Amino acid sequence: MHNLRMLQRRTFLKKIVLAGTGALLLPAGGLLWAQDAATVHVVQRGDTLSGLAQRYNVSVADLRVVNNLQSDVIRVGQRLSIPRSGVAAAASALPSVHVVQRGDTLSGIARRYQTTIAEIQQLNGLQSTRITIGQQLRIPGADDPLLRSPYLANVIQATNNLRIERGRWEHIVGHHSAIERGNARTYDRVHREQRGMTNGLAYHFVIGNGVDSGLGQIEIGNRWTQQLQGGHVRNHQVNLTGIGICVVGNFEERHPHPQQIEAFTHLVQYLRNHVLRGQRVRFAVHREIDQQHTLCPGRNFPTRALHRRFPS
Repeated sequence: MHNLRMLQRRTFLKKIVLAGTGALLLPAGGLLWAQDAATVHVVQRGDTLSGLAQRYNVSVADLRVVNNLQSDVIRVGQRLSIPRSGVAAAASALPSVHVVQRGDTLSGIARRYQTTIAEIQQLNGLQSTRITIGQQLRIPGADDPLLRSPYLANVIQATNNLRIERGRWEHIVGHHSAIERGNARTYDRVHREQRGMTNGLAYHFVIGNGVDSGLGQIEIGNRWTQQLQGGHVRNHQVNLTGIGICVVGNFEERHPHPQQIEAFTHLVQYLRNHVLRGQRVRFAVHREIDQQHTLCPGRNFPTRALHRRFPS
């Protein structure tokens, strides 16, 4: 029965997606990526994972996740994808200093930059919440290289304008789409028409595969911009408190592209370390929430590596 439901769901999704975007023939055995592949390093004698991380200015943890490595052991001739952020840095999406404008308050500035009044006070040596026009305030966490990630610029810009209640989110849940077509707009249509979801797209974020949206592009759903509960799992409590991230593709049949995993990793890290900083947030994948009901996000999704990267 489960397999029949999955087949029906995929068939409906394909009809909707192809109707909305126009048909595209995919080559046998894999997806036709619409953008260049990530930089690849072929392991040479004497290479170590820590040495490569230092060479390309990335973390060992990111190399493990992007390449789905279970340990730091690598072998001569092995091809390793290098996260794009380790090849070229982008402009910072968050200023390191805020110049106080008329109408600014310390609480408003803290909310804008997803930090706390206490952290701003401590970093700037403030004894009270009083600030003056023209005063320059250093922003906590603004020097984090993660905030220069090319994947996160639109997410950071949108999130800086949100009022996010402390304790609102307790879970971050990873999914795959189970098909190779689609984007946030087409999935929104599917969820409204097939599932009857008034709020549309069940996820808060969708990460593209280079076909109907950019490779590694993070699309933001209205459930994030309006801070609405998700509709991405059966468990009602997790829907209430869980941020859903869908990566486009069928990872039961193939591996996700390294740039998709890099974007996913950066997004989860940003949410945990900046947006929800200081709060207890559990990372999980769909099948760990709805056990016995789904294979999502597929056997080729780097679940174990991501759990090591984001321990509960």
